Amino acid sequence: MEYTDNPDPVKMVVSDVAVKYNASRQNTFITVEQAQEGIPVSAFFDLLDVTGLSKDELSGLLDISFKTIQRYQKENKRLSALNSEQILKMITLYQKAEEVFGDVASFNRWLRKPALGLGGQHPLRFMQTPGGIDLIYDELMRIEHGLFA
Repeated sequence: MEYTDNPDPVKMVVSDVAVKYNASRQNTFITVEQAQEGIPVSAFFDLLDVTGLSKDELSGLLDISFKTIQRYQKENKRLSALNSEQILKMITLYQKAEEVFGDVASFNRWLRKPALGLGGQHPLRFMQTPGGIDLIYDELMRIEHGLFA
């Protein structure tokens, strides 16, 4: 099945994707194990469906071309350990963001605005690395608890 830009009428929600890929901040060991094995390329498309990011934006954050993603899909390949970890962390990030902001659209708007707690940088630029995703997650925790963010 090829990915198209036409949205599926029955969209998954972030928590569905988190359950599907066992993505959780509660057990880092499981996340690392899954990432080392590589997760299915379908995780890219599931994340794409729930985040509202464009395919080029998400593939750019992962530093992998969308054509490569499509080829992996056709060849039934798994994602690299780094891309797998990044996607698993993004899933948990979006799950927390939905709790903090109430919806994904509000979080996506916040990602594109300077954040004081991130040195005045746009949070989206930090999503290029697993460590950067952790920084954004920590910022969400501060926002959730009403701390200076």
